[in-house]
Amino acid sequence: MNLPDQPHTFRQPTPTELPWRWRLEDATGTEVVVEGELADQRFPSQADAESWVGETWSELAAQGVDAVTLFDLDRRVYGPMSLHA
Repeated sequence: MNLPDQPHTFRQPTPTELPWRWRLEDATGTEVVVEGELADQRFPSQADAESWVGETWSELAAQGVDAVTLFDLDRRVYGPMSLHA
């Protein structure tokens, strides 16, 4: 059974809904822009953001990221934190 077309109701979450983000930096502290699925990630909680960086740090490092800084909207929470041993 086919349902009638539903109106498109999806909208991108606002920064207030996903306030947590990582600033990705090179060794000089300059922001690094990464490509693909790693780009522009935002999270609903600090725990989600920290889990994500824990799972992707090696991929981030492979794209030239040396350190990360965690933000809640515009407030720096901590960092920079090195991605190297």
